[in-house]
Amino acid sequence: MFVENGTDAKLPCTFTSVEVISSAASISWSFQPEGAATRISFFYYFNGTPYPGKDIPFKDRITWAGDLNKKDASISISNMQFRDNGTYICDVKNPPDIVVKPGEIRVRVVEKDSLPAFPIAMVAGIAIGTVTGLSLLISIVVCLVIRKNNSKKRYSGCSTSESLMAPVKQAPQKSPSDTEGLVNSVPARSHQGPVIYAQLDHSGGQHSDKINKSESVVYADIRKN
Repeated sequence: MFVENGTDAKLPCTFTSVEVISSAASISWSFQPEGAATRISFFYYFNGTPYPGKDIPFKDRITWAGDLNKKDASISISNMQFRDNGTYICDVKNPPDIVVKPGEIRVRVVEKDSLPAFPIAMVAGIAIGTVTGLSLLISIVVCLVIRKNNSKKRYSGCSTSESLMAPVKQAPQKSPSDTEGLVNSVPARSHQGPVIYAQLDHSGGQHSDKINKSESVVYADIRKN
């Protein structure tokens, strides 16, 4: 985390424990300066009482800022200096749960008004992206609703249920008298006379009176009325 020179910094530290937080819980903070191989213990908390270290780098600058009931073991350091650059380690013990991996925070103290601009740019980018995504989603939903409404208007004729419920027109029934009149109005079929079949000989020979079985024969149906 980046901190401006001469300002106060809150070092966050949260933890988890399978045991209920008791008065036996303890928190210890240590500091490893940049380029150093050793750590310096500068803060201890036990049984509700903070014990700030009296080392010169942090003397009278440490304040307890946590709440064990909320599993928060944070501290505040006032008047941050360039010599405070380094790694801060938070170690929490809640007996019998004492095997907890310590948390680490790397602090970088910078000149005032010289904090990196990328966090602001990142937040702005996320905000712009979110607004753009929501606008696109709203546009898609509106288009789908309009298209659906247009489809309903296009096919807004009689529905199937209405067609089925519509009354069916029945053909008018005819009375017996009408049927008798219809029968009487049909003209009787005229009597056909006898049917005469004539056999034509196309052989063209002398024996025209004889029928040549190999030649074709045409029958003419002559009806006499």
